[in-house]
Amino acid sequence: MYSGELEVQAKRKAIAVLQDEINRILNASRELATLPELMMKKDKAGIKNTLEQISTIEEEVENLRRKITREVADVGGLIMNRENLLNTAYTMDEIAGYITGISFKLSNVKITTLKSAKLDQDITKLIELVVDEVYKLNEIIRSLNTNTANAIELAQETQTIEREIDIKYRAATIKLLSEVTNTKELLLIKDVIEGIEEMSDKCQRVSDSFILLALSL
Repeated sequence: MYSGELEVQAKRKAIAVLQDEINRILNASRELATLPELMMKKDKAGIKNTLEQISTIEEEVENLRRKITREVADVGGLIMNRENLLNTAYTMDEIAGYITGISFKLSNVKITTLKSAKLDQDITKLIELVVDEVYKLNEIIRSLNTNTANAIELAQETQTIEREIDIKYRAATIKLLSEVTNTKELLLIKDVIEGIEEMSDKCQRVSDSFILLALSL
């Protein structure tokens, strides 16, 4: 078997692990999306369960990141763009960490603060958009081995979502600074909003990395 064929096989194996990783991140982001409604309902048991589910998924993502690190190390110099594979896996690990951080901080915000400042819908929309962005990543990686052109088109869609998140992030930040006077609550909500925006940026980085992988297959 030619070394080129071995390289393609090694890449496909690594991409399969990345796909498992993004699937779990998508599940975690969907769990995060349920949190605002659970908070509005004051469902403490539901909130606790959601936080536990997200924490468990973060551990699973970390284990997958270790797995891909080992697999890439095993093939050594066989994969030309192994640095891109590893950077992608580590960035995805960071996304899972953002979800955990956002969910923890959001769960500690007072419902009355969100309602009085009318920020509940803003945060819900931001989370929904970042879930859409993660879903696009999931679609991109599914297309890598079958339809490169479709993967590149989907990557452009993630960029559109990322720009929309940036706009809504800035609007929510201005509203936060205008409406919330309690310092503790202001800092918590600020961290939540910034966390979503930064998570979105990480998703865009992963999208760009996926396209580099698509072009190398």
